[in-house]
Amino acid sequence: MSYQNLLLSHKGYTAYVTINREAKLNALNYETIAELKAVFHELKQDDNTRGVILTGSGQKAFVAGADIQEFMEKSNEQAMELSAFGHELMDSLSTFPKPVIAAINGYALGGGLELALACHMRLASDNVKMGLPEVSLGLIPGYGGTQRLTQLVGKGKALEMILTGDMIDAKDAYQWGLVNKVVPQDELLNAAEVILQKTYLRSKSAIATAIHVVNAGFEKTIDGYQLEIENFGKSFGSEDFKEGVTAFLEKRKPNF
Repeated sequence: MSYQNLLLSHKGYTAYVTINREAKLNALNYETIAELKAVFHELKQDDNTRGVILTGSGQKAFVAGADIQEFMEKSNEQAMELSAFGHELMDSLSTFPKPVIAAINGYALGGGLELALACHMRLASDNVKMGLPEVSLGLIPGYGGTQRLTQLVGKGKALEMILTGDMIDAKDAYQWGLVNKVVPQDELLNAAEVILQKTYLRSKSAIATAIHVVNAGFEKTIDGYQLEIENFGKSFGSEDFKEGVTAFLEKRKPNF
């Protein structure tokens, strides 16, 4: 499948998805959201893809927010539909059964930060600026930012970012737990690749299950502890469990 606003490439088990709207600082318009939904659906079905690195083109921005032009003259109902459309993408990322790392290579603002928040892990280059500036437009974050940011950094810090609309730098993002690691920009993709390469040595089925169970802990209608018990038990019947235990006893590396 071809994409107008994305670049898709592969390196071994890793898929690289690059938002390719550099002239617009990779702003997240409706078409780009639709293409991101499509590409992740494609990669979910691809057995040769075991991990994804999501980044933005150029050296200035990961995604510098939504395309504000699209907000003009929308009714309340149309705005809700746009928000729901964005939520569908973010939910598909957070529940994606393979590791997804956001390689944040510059500005990550508004919908761009919300996109990064939906990924399983976030690595930042040392020049990043992050924020949710929607209140300066008379809005609130609409693609899950009020919820996912709070889960990561806590209520106080999340409200500080959301209510002031201020940007934070890479140092604060790391100290607050918003990103996993900060590296120089020219080392960003390699640092993400190093993490993914470690996951490729582990059980695919266990990784997918772990993502599912961790996410369940944030669902009010699901008992995450009980789900962990059930899936721990189910894993004993998997081929990966048999291979992993056999390899351990035979003092060799497992073949996952």
